[in-house]
Amino acid sequence: MPPKKNAGGKAGKSKNSEESRKGEKAEKKGGTTVKVRHILCEKQSKILEAMEKLKAGQKFNEVAATYSEDKARSGGDLGWMTRGSMVGPFQEAAFALPISNLSSPVYTDPPVKTKFGYHIIMVEGKK
Repeated sequence: MPPKKNAGGKAGKSKNSEESRKGEKAEKKGGTTVKVRHILCEKQSKILEAMEKLKAGQKFNEVAATYSEDKARSGGDLGWMTRGSMVGPFQEAAFALPISNLSSPVYTDPPVKTKFGYHIIMVEGKK
């Protein structure tokens, strides 16, 4: 059975189905790494307050510096993170988001809940 699977991969059949699955996860550029920022709050009420500031047009890094409760207080910048280094729901959201910037961020709405608390996530780059 394994040799047939490898032969199918060479023919492109398996590869195409893998690529279509990846496309569903917004990985069209083959991304395995994302440059991510987040705002983390333990309480839902606080993260919703931060969300309102973003919706009012405040820059993502400014809201992160004010509201985020983690060590990435420098505007919420977590830097480049690879697939597998993030907790499940956070990772799924990060790879599903399009690339955006601080002044007009595209972020998770509603916030993502993990064992660490509630996150508002934005992605600045993919590779």
